[in-house]
Order: sequence, then structure tokens, then C-alpha cells
Amino acid sequence: MENGEPAYLAGKSGIEIAIDVVLETTGRQLEAEPDVRFGRSREYWIGWAVCFYQWFSSRSYSDIFTVLSYEDLANMYYTLHEADITKFVDIVDEKVRAHFKDTNLKRLRNTYGCTQTELAKRSGVSLRSIQMYEQRNKDINKASADAVYRISRVLGCSMESLLEK
Repeated sequence: MENGEPAYLAGKSGIEIAIDVVLETTGRQLEAEPDVRFGRSREYWIGWAVCFYQWFSSRSYSDIFTVLSYEDLANMYYTLHEADITKFVDIVDEKVRAHFKDTNLKRLRNTYGCTQTELAKRSGVSLRSIQMYEQRNKDINKASADAVYRISRVLGCSMESLLEK
């Protein structure tokens, strides 16, 4: 879905997507046959929760599944499926951040292929500020809107993507 695959965006059911996710992440083919279900299964919740977290965090599914296995997600179901989704997001975000220690700024800057010096020159934000944001010595969430806007324009992302949640 994160790449806009038409089969997922315009036709696969949640059960079919869950079967594909299990196959891709674990290599196991589920024996379940897709059928119409009106209730919410564990698999449905896992797919929904992971999709929500991907949307919320802008992280790739491959990053999420590097940190969490299908079994980890299945174990979360019983304690979290009736809770507010923010509890799931907080738990997963903590695990993802512990695994990927880079800030959103550093991750996006590296994805864009830009050095700190290039970003500073192109955005007009000082090199020292960019370094401090990436080292978490200075909180980007408290940066001026203008600085965050200028950095986001250079990196081609939203301002919200740079903020640490």
C-alpha cells in the first residue's frame, strides 16, 4: 500500500492483505481462505493497526516489520485491540525509535541524499542547528515554524514529518 500498488488500493480484502503480509514477513502461507467477515478478527486488527501506524509515522512497512514480527503484533492483540489506537502507536513508536535511533530529520535528509552542510545552505538554517536537531540536543518540535518550513521545502516533505512525535 505504501507504494500505491493498485491490487491493494482497489480490490484486495483485509483478509487477502493479511495473508500477503504474513507470507511476505514470515514466509508462511496461511491456509485460511478469504471470505466475507463482518466481525473483526485478530488479523483484521493487526492489519488495521499497522496501517494506522504507517500513516501516523510515515515509516515504511519494511521498517515497521524489521522491528516487529507478525507474532509480536499478534501478541499485542489481546491487550490492545479494544484500547484507543494511540496506545498501540505509543508502544510501537517506542520500539521503532529504540531500533532506529535516527531522528526524523536525519532519516529524511539521508533519504533525500543531502548532507547537513547542503541542507543548511539550501534552507538557510544554520549548520549547528541542524546538527543539534539530529543529535536531539535541540528539540525540533520547539524550532520556529519558519525554520521547520524551510527545511521541509528543501527535503520535499511536510513540516509534520520532521517533528518528533
